[in-house]
Amino acid sequence: MTREYPKHPLVGVGVVVWRDDTVLLIRRGKAPRKGQWSLPGGLQEVGETVFEAGHREIREETGLDIAIGGIIDIVDSIEHDDDGLVRFHYTLIDIWAVWLAGEASAGSDAAAVRWVHVNALNDYDLWHETVRIIEAAAEQRAEAGHARNQVL
Repeated sequence: MTREYPKHPLVGVGVVVWRDDTVLLIRRGKAPRKGQWSLPGGLQEVGETVFEAGHREIREETGLDIAIGGIIDIVDSIEHDDDGLVRFHYTLIDIWAVWLAGEASAGSDAAAVRWVHVNALNDYDLWHETVRIIEAAAEQRAEAGHARNQVL
């Protein structure tokens, strides 16, 4: 299925990866939002659970091993062209995880990767939904009692 002007929404999985008080951001290498900082993630494949997709996408985009914490929220990302046609339509399932091992490096669809302290998120031109999801992930992580990197 084509990503541009799709006939149906595409299911994507975004992952908020924590390492202490930092969050992993990637600079998008492809449209939509090419060149912008965002959460790592990608499309769910047939026969793959959401959590399996999260693990795979993090390995492919960043080379990291993670432990999944849970589902944060679902976000609709719909972009129209100048004629009002739907150019991109993603249903994004956002999950949170903690870093277990590996050095973050850009791979697959990521042009760059960076660990960013949660207090420095305003220094990046992030989509408002990305900021909301990171804030919600921080609350869920705190409620789960994972102030540090703990295997879930």
